[in-house]
Amino acid sequence: MAIRGASKHLTAGQRIRRNAMSITNPDGVTRPLPTRVAAMGVKTLDVWRDFVNRRWNAEARFLNLERMLDDEELQKHNLLPPGAPGSSPREAAVIFKLASHLKPEVQTISLANNNIGSGQMLSTLSHYLPHLANLSLQNNNLRTWRDIDYISGRKGKLEHLRELVLIGNPVRELEFQNGRGDKYKSEMARRFVSLTLLDQEAIAAISFDAPGTSGPSAPVPKGPTATTFPAEMGPSFITGIEGSIVGNFLMRFFPTFDKQRESLVNVYHPAATFSFSANTAIPIRSRIQGHHTSKDMPNQRKLEWVTWLAGGAGGSRNLGRMGHGVDKMLNSLHVGAEEAMKSMMNLPKTVHDVAGAPEKFCVDAWPVGQGESMNLFISVHGQFVEYPAQGIRSFDRSFVLAPALEGSRAKQNGWDVVILSDQLVVRAYSSHEAWTPGPMLVQAVKGEGSTSSASGHTPGPNISSQGIARMNQDLLAVDERQRPFVMQICQATGLTVKYSMDCLQNNGWDQERAIANFEQVKGNLPPDAFL
Repeated sequence: MAIRGASKHLTAGQRIRRNAMSITNPDGVTRPLPTRVAAMGVKTLDVWRDFVNRRWNAEARFLNLERMLDDEELQKHNLLPPGAPGSSPREAAVIFKLASHLKPEVQTISLANNNIGSGQMLSTLSHYLPHLANLSLQNNNLRTWRDIDYISGRKGKLEHLRELVLIGNPVRELEFQNGRGDKYKSEMARRFVSLTLLDQEAIAAISFDAPGTSGPSAPVPKGPTATTFPAEMGPSFITGIEGSIVGNFLMRFFPTFDKQRESLVNVYHPAATFSFSANTAIPIRSRIQGHHTSKDMPNQRKLEWVTWLAGGAGGSRNLGRMGHGVDKMLNSLHVGAEEAMKSMMNLPKTVHDVAGAPEKFCVDAWPVGQGESMNLFISVHGQFVEYPAQGIRSFDRSFVLAPALEGSRAKQNGWDVVILSDQLVVRAYSSHEAWTPGPMLVQAVKGEGSTSSASGHTPGPNISSQGIARMNQDLLAVDERQRPFVMQICQATGLTVKYSMDCLQNNGWDQERAIANFEQVKGNLPPDAFL
């Protein structure tokens, strides 16, 4: 079936995959592109309007703009579509503006097989069709990332795009030919954060502190936010290395950092790097729990950030807040053991209670390759007391270690390893319960140890371990943004993921209504409705 007659039973994504994403020239011949010039007038605009209307499938919300140069009406009036020699972004802008007037709103566009060689031809697409969900640019001639950036990279540019096809464009094909397919996918995911399908394949949906905008096929439920992840927090993760090596290093490093910091110069490699950054924001959970205003922690109010922001012989290296350009970036990265120690000696005095309260620290460690050698990566999350204020800070510290060679400065001073890299992040205090093994909190809950859900319901029936395992497995197939809501219904009612989804969808994703509805009908539900 040609794309002009896309079936009404297919989803927008399926239409592109079935049609626009797999179109080839049936005769296998590359047709010559004639050179034509046209002036834009009233009659010309009418021809373009008729062209757009002829290519529009309102029922499917699909606009087929493939092979425009072969369109007989455009040839008859000597009009130059995008991609034709002599065409300009002006023609494309006219087409996209006319498309913006179509009803219902355009959801899918295929611009496949148009020989488009510049992203500038697409520069007005996001302006006129900001809610576009599916776009095929298959078999065009886009060559550089700059071409792609005409439709991505800034606020307001195709923020709702869920499916994109670039198969047959040099910008994609060259990356794969040179073994950089993963880099290509990563770059595309970074540029289009809402994307779920790239070149007919699903891509991992990244979610850093700000998720992508949802498309029309996956509404984000309104209601209380989730309080736990489907998976549980595990204990410290140490693999591929003897735990004693990690333990011995940390149990010596932190007390030395607290009491004899200057002597640590011996454990840093001559070319080691050290940097630190300060995150001054108080975490939401910590703010709600009152750690920074509590009478039980009066010293928190005495802490000041100036020594971290401007101290350390170069200041905080928070690259997200760098305001002084390259000089600041260079001055805040300390290279060499002596320079690293000079910076550390200008930081506040600390006490890390690694011996007395191990539950306040979380350690992960594993081997990492560097060339032909194997090093060790260690990540530590924890807290320390800062003097003289005696308030508590939280911190993250990441080390890259290598074995200390015989005769080296580190080995002569009793160290079995040498530090190659040391990155320290100092944060406003937040309780160590965040990494306590068990359910992972994702939302602050008033009162430590609170188990009530965000909807105010008490926990539902006891679910067997097999039921929990089944729930966790089935939740993996649920949209990430819907998953927490579905999980809460499962936990409150004992329903399976499928029945919980149905319950939420039939009640407009209102959890109060969903649970009330469940209470009304639970006696009529079949046994397989429950975990």
